[in-house]
Amino acid sequence: MGSNPDDSAAFAAAHALLIRQGADTLPHPGGTLLAHLTRVESRLTGWNARPALRLAGLCHAFYGTDGFAESLLPLERRAELAAAIGAEAEEIVHFYASCDREFSHAGLPRADGPFRDRFTDRTFLPTARQRADFAELTAANELDLAAVNTEFRERWGGPLLRLFTTWRPLLSEAALADARGLLGRPAPPRRG
Repeated sequence: MGSNPDDSAAFAAAHALLIRQGADTLPHPGGTLLAHLTRVESRLTGWNARPALRLAGLCHAFYGTDGFAESLLPLERRAELAAAIGAEAEEIVHFYASCDREFSHAGLPRADGPFRDRFTDRTFLPTARQRADFAELTAANELDLAAVNTEFRERWGGPLLRLFTTWRPLLSEAALADARGLLGRPAPPRRG
């Protein structure tokens, strides 16, 4: 998948904003938050995700998430992220960050599955595109954590594989194959 010059500028702007906001020094499994975000974007690139979804993968933790409380920008500064990565990518980041996972994950593959925004406590029915983007980004995020952290993979690999299997209608074949390959295999023996 090729990228146009505007995509390159958006990726450069995203990277510069991540550095300015301290993502390169914020600890995260597998190194820093920036290292994790870069790996998530790389995984999405390997799955041939469109540029807006890849940019969202690179920036998915800007507002914190239901599983990662640290945020790089407050919600009041959404326009700053949108200026760097574009409105579509920022909307994906916001949607991802807003998810009340315990409430929303089970119903995600259904068109009538409710989604709860953890910032507003509002419940609504997301669009098919929102559900698919969320599923793909979640898979890329969780698979990165499983790839860099054996304990995470041992504890959450089975439940994640079951979750991603139920999300099959939303996930790309590349994401499903990656999930099966990483989570379906036994963990390597522990050293020491």
